[in-house]
Amino acid sequence: MRRFALPFAVVGLLGALPPVAGAAEKPNVLFLAIDDQNDWVGAFGGHPLAQTPHLDRLAARGTAFLNAHCQAPLCNPSRTSLMLSLRPTTTGVYGLAPWFRTLDQWRDRVALPQHFHAHGYKTLTVGKIYHGGAGGPKQRMQEFDVWGAAGGVGVKPPRKLIPPTPMGDHPLMDWGVFPHRDEDKGDYQVASWAIEQIQSAPKDQPFFLAAGFFLPHVPCYATQQWFDLYPDDDRVLPTVLDDDRRDTPRFSWYLHWNLPEPRLKWVQEAQQWRNLVRSYLACTSFVDAQIGRVLDALEAAGLADNTLVVVWGDHGWHLGEKGITGKNTLWERSTRVPLIFAGPGVTPGGRCRQPAELLDIYPTLVELCGLTPRDDLEGHSLVPQLKDAAAPREWPAITSHNQGNHGIRTVKWRFIHYADGSEELYDLDADPHEWTNRATDPKFAAVIAEHRRWLPKIDVPPAPGSASRVLTYDKSTDEAVWEGQTVRRSDPIPE
Repeated sequence: MRRFALPFAVVGLLGALPPVAGAAEKPNVLFLAIDDQNDWVGAFGGHPLAQTPHLDRLAARGTAFLNAHCQAPLCNPSRTSLMLSLRPTTTGVYGLAPWFRTLDQWRDRVALPQHFHAHGYKTLTVGKIYHGGAGGPKQRMQEFDVWGAAGGVGVKPPRKLIPPTPMGDHPLMDWGVFPHRDEDKGDYQVASWAIEQIQSAPKDQPFFLAAGFFLPHVPCYATQQWFDLYPDDDRVLPTVLDDDRRDTPRFSWYLHWNLPEPRLKWVQEAQQWRNLVRSYLACTSFVDAQIGRVLDALEAAGLADNTLVVVWGDHGWHLGEKGITGKNTLWERSTRVPLIFAGPGVTPGGRCRQPAELLDIYPTLVELCGLTPRDDLEGHSLVPQLKDAAAPREWPAITSHNQGNHGIRTVKWRFIHYADGSEELYDLDADPHEWTNRATDPKFAAVIAEHRRWLPKIDVPPAPGSASRVLTYDKSTDEAVWEGQTVRRSDPIPE
């Protein structure tokens, strides 16, 4: 049974009191987010050439969750789910809008940093943690005590580097190398601000410092030194299968119907595929270096031994797999994310293959830091796996993209159920690229039945004010409405 969340007035009152007894002895929390970061991180093995030495070093001194997944393959619902430990199917937040505080049901919900504030922590944030900021100035101060810059891409070329795609000339759809300074990039400045806060951290109060990095989100620009880490040949390209969508339901296209991200066909014909992949990898390495700067500052300040570090990506990103670029799917490349914990209470060198979810971060940090537990969270603490990476876990990882569309990831299987009833099933041990859909094979009926039982029991429609990448489906007419456009099965798939 869910209890009512503390109202803002109570949270504010708690924040006005002196730090709770023993607060200074509690571990600090360094909470690092990477936007659009898939599993192309060295420690996670998603790309054989990925160079991320600082994240790899952090994983070696902590625990890496090799089977961690977002709850929505899109920024706003993923971050809302993580910060509230509630599923998109519970909040109705599926698109890039609304901001959850505009919804009466969640207006006073106690988010992760607020719970830490109420326990005597100084909470600080810089860059992208919540999607698109957090309301007006008054509301922002209710989310965190101290706000740094918004971050973002930073310096840009005088004009776009790539030609318009068939999906239009969207300003975000750009990538490549051009002469500029790393110091002028938004993520460099995010790291610098975080370093300043670490260097000036009070000795008598623990901190919760959240830093959100923009790259490798598009437009993904990098300086030449980061491009030089990767060969300018086809070795950088991911492995894809021609006509990979031949055995996937048509409904899978509806989740990626008419988006600015180009299809694989266009990036190949425009000779942009290798450039895009190198840009993504170069930006991944650049962000890794910024995280390395922050971790080095933590060491230099003598705070590493008493600071919990958690690194997470909000969702993955396709770079040609399944014939697309971008996110908004329920396949592995879009849902699997890097998730690392290190610090007090975490066993070094752990590599956990049990399914984990981003909404598990909230209850995990609460337990690790000895805060008052909450009984209104939908995530489950990962502390057993942080102590022993081989510890079994009861729950799968569940990703939802709009009402009725869900991916269930267990240790071995990915099961997908779409709003129209169509399904997919992949054996990730035998078929890591998800090339062969087993859903229609009667031999796997028991496997499908076992996974169907994990489909969300609460599956609410889009919340009021929902916009951008929101899909609704009417079973009675077999029509989907995507971005206000009615989509029928007779409609040709956009190229």
